[in-house]
Amino acid sequence: MDASDDVALSVRDLSLDFHLRTHILHAVRDVSFDLRRGRTLCLVGESGSGKSVTARALLRIVDKAGRITGGRILLRTEGREIDVAALDPRSRDIRAIRGRRIGLIFQEPMSSLSPVHSIGSQIVEAIRLHTPLDRRQAKQRAIELLRQVEIPEPERMADRYTFEFSGGMRQRAMIAMALACDPDILIADEPTTALDVTTQAEILDLAKRLQVERGMAMLLITHDIGVVAEVADDVAVMRFGRIVEQGPVDDIFHRAQHPYTRRLLASTAKLEAGAGRRGGAATTEAPILSVRGLGKVYGEARRWLPGSGRYALRAVDDASFDLHPGESLGIVGESGSGKTTLGRLVLRIVEPSAGTVTYRDREGREVEVTGLGKRELRRFHREVRLVFQDPFSSLNPRMTVKDIIGDPLRVNGLAQGPALAAKVAGLMALVGLDPQAMERHPHAFSGGQRQRIGIARALALDPRIIIADEATSALDVSIRSQILDLLLELRARLGLSFLFISHDISVVRYFCDRVIVMHKGRIVETGDAEQICTRPREPYTQRLISAVPSPDPRRKRMLHRLRAGRPTEPPAVTARSGAGG
Repeated sequence: MDASDDVALSVRDLSLDFHLRTHILHAVRDVSFDLRRGRTLCLVGESGSGKSVTARALLRIVDKAGRITGGRILLRTEGREIDVAALDPRSRDIRAIRGRRIGLIFQEPMSSLSPVHSIGSQIVEAIRLHTPLDRRQAKQRAIELLRQVEIPEPERMADRYTFEFSGGMRQRAMIAMALACDPDILIADEPTTALDVTTQAEILDLAKRLQVERGMAMLLITHDIGVVAEVADDVAVMRFGRIVEQGPVDDIFHRAQHPYTRRLLASTAKLEAGAGRRGGAATTEAPILSVRGLGKVYGEARRWLPGSGRYALRAVDDASFDLHPGESLGIVGESGSGKTTLGRLVLRIVEPSAGTVTYRDREGREVEVTGLGKRELRRFHREVRLVFQDPFSSLNPRMTVKDIIGDPLRVNGLAQGPALAAKVAGLMALVGLDPQAMERHPHAFSGGQRQRIGIARALALDPRIIIADEATSALDVSIRSQILDLLLELRARLGLSFLFISHDISVVRYFCDRVIVMHKGRIVETGDAEQICTRPREPYTQRLISAVPSPDPRRKRMLHRLRAGRPTEPPAVTARSGAGG
């Protein structure tokens, strides 16, 4: 058989421009690749490289300002060849291809699935759009698809709504919808970015298994090099709208030619090595923060009302730990494990149901945080600051950088006028930003620069403790490495202590001295970062670490990871609940 017979879709010299108000953005330039049946091509690159725009062009769903200016997209189906690039985006021909010939899994299912229609009805709609099945037959087909993607009790879950599903369950439902009409090609656009490592491993396993069973071609878009190593057959590396290198996965990882590819791989290997910890805190010092028996319960049990759906959610249960001066303490666990809630309890953004938080101030006095009034709590918040997860939504787009960084100083009456500007300039220089840019707004900065702005804001009040809640999860791998090195430098220079909350094990291994592992609200293991990440003792920690993708296709981990059982995530159905982590 000719090798070309395996090609399901061929992209040749594709170029795409965005006609903006002030200029033309050349988003994709002369891109060429093939998608082959039964094989996975990973399109990898940093944010803004053009990989998602390329994928959306294959279905002609690019935003209105975007136009294909050159090249061909040749879809080979049923013995004929269709140039998708030549089709009208509103035509019946392209609608027949979307979902029927090419299935798409979006990055964020919560914004891609309808909140007002049940999951089953949305899949039924996709099936009836492209097949002659009646509503009853389509409903049975939808239930079978939910069963294939390993959603438990599919007959019951088909009638549930998007908000009643956990993150992993939503992504499974999205896969079921993408596969509803047996497409020849599956496009997955960052399908696991928002998921923890164990859920990510299950979703990638599922997508790969279904692809092989159905003989589909798959295009997987990601910036996670570990995911590429685990699932790719072929790799194409994009930068500034062009493919700079492509080939079999082993060649890309072990014989990369382009400097940009080598830099991406080096950033990942750097985090994997765990070499970032430089002189952690001496544990003989008195703790700067002591947490004892901390707990948070949302709601209340109503046992005399069977079926009422009201129950108590124990988000954090009897948590105890110490944080020492100059130490970085990592908190890891799956989504819903309680790690974010624990950080909020320490700050008293959320009021604890039980336990104590004791802070040792600059004079060595012990302060019981859980008993502080509003004025004293405000003083505590000057010395314990928070860096948020998303550098895009955590900055006010209407404020200048000077206003954003200087806001804590102004609110606390510590600086104004020229003194405020001088302090902001010093903070910007400290985090590696040009002070002359302080009059700009956040939209003028990249994601990594915005996170530096957030860090500068957190440092404005000269804190002693920083609580970083997934502070690098929204960043590309090379930017992530830069931000972690910046935080390490600031820790050494300013004597900071960190509570570092993350689901990224490689980041925690690189940055932290010790690690707390949380599961279902409880701390199940505590130890040195290297020991936790390489020689975990508890079965849950072993399962968590085994699900971390390896950045080397010759040493795949996820295929051999430890499992507690089949993935049967409970539906996230609650009448009264809070955020569990």
